[in-house]
Amino acid sequence: MHSKNFEFQGAQGQRLSGRLDLPEGAVRSHALFAHCFTCTKQSLAASRIARALAAQGIGVLRFDFTGLGQSGGDFADSTFSGSVEDLLAAARAMQAAGIGPRLLIGHSLGGAAALAAAGSLPELKAVATIAAPFDVQHVRQLFGDGLQALLEQGEAEVRIGGRPFRMRRDFLDDLERHDQRQRIAALRLALLVLHAPLDAIVDIANAGAIFQAAHHPKSFVSLDDADHLLTRAEDAAYAADVIAAWATRYLGKPAPRGAAEPGEVVVEDTGEGDFQVGVTAGPAFFVADEPVEVGGVGSGPTPYELVAAGLGACTVMTMRLYARRKGLPLRHVRVRLGHARNAGETPPDVFLRNVTIEGDLSDEQRQRLMEIADRCPVHNTLERGARVQTREVRPPQAPQGLEAAGQHAQDMEADTGDMGNTGGAETPAP
Repeated sequence: MHSKNFEFQGAQGQRLSGRLDLPEGAVRSHALFAHCFTCTKQSLAASRIARALAAQGIGVLRFDFTGLGQSGGDFADSTFSGSVEDLLAAARAMQAAGIGPRLLIGHSLGGAAALAAAGSLPELKAVATIAAPFDVQHVRQLFGDGLQALLEQGEAEVRIGGRPFRMRRDFLDDLERHDQRQRIAALRLALLVLHAPLDAIVDIANAGAIFQAAHHPKSFVSLDDADHLLTRAEDAAYAADVIAAWATRYLGKPAPRGAAEPGEVVVEDTGEGDFQVGVTAGPAFFVADEPVEVGGVGSGPTPYELVAAGLGACTVMTMRLYARRKGLPLRHVRVRLGHARNAGETPPDVFLRNVTIEGDLSDEQRQRLMEIADRCPVHNTLERGARVQTREVRPPQAPQGLEAAGQHAQDMEADTGDMGNTGGAETPAP
């Protein structure tokens, strides 16, 4: 993932500060994220969800509402209506840049703002809310003892989440003008409601009210024991994975990778644990890690398991290719692999590969397929050895001279092409 600043003008002329998180590869769609009340674009939920969505090929703009974070304006002048206007201004700025959002995501009061703004965005396909209140009047309870002073004096300092904020009564008066039920009922967009049953800030009943007011297609996903702010990394990651998987139906799947595209793999640390990394390979994203006992999170395959997986995948592909070309009745191939290191041997590293072949095959055909297993390109690379060229690049860019993604298929053809026919049993099928 790479990020860049994205500033734009708010409805009142103030400058709003945003951060656009983009995938390393092709972008299949764009999303706009609205953070929680008094939070910023750097909140744990905003940054982690944006990063996870970017890994799934979705570019995400997260920005600071008026008077918060790095955005201009005075927070005391803000209202819920103003937040909705900020959200619409962000969407217009994205549209002007040719990256109009098709997915709108809102967290807490940002979720309520997303529901309020969605009907004014014709290009939008889907909306996802996280721990959102159904009635925006809910925010009044966050003012605690400062609420009465605000009502009586028209302006007062209130403490929200332990931090002081200057607020005006206009904020409270504005809340009374919003009928979220009517807005939600009028939506004709796919809606995903995510909420934790034990949310201590916004009760789970709010999710039920939003869900009941909405028309299909609508979905609800429980965030189990997550807290309101998704402060645990695994909760934010889970929410992002659910949103990305759900949105695929409405945003479209990633375009299949062409054979001429670079066969590049991007690996970067996720910031979770000592060893967890995110891996982007073509249209796929997954994590690699180490076991918990050695300091990892245990969330994905180890590096040596990934090497073994490459050898196993190449083995099966090459055997299937050869069987198809020779017309062999190969029904199924299964390969189990592992890595071992024997200090007294040369080379000390060995990949143990057990191959199971199923099909109505003769002993000769089975023997030939096992010979083909030893001819797969990754097998050849491991046995020949390979050079690794490393250099530092600024800013991040693809290594030069990469082979095309389709080169492996050509190598399989070349490595199996000179085996020849050894009898009628291997004559290509008509």
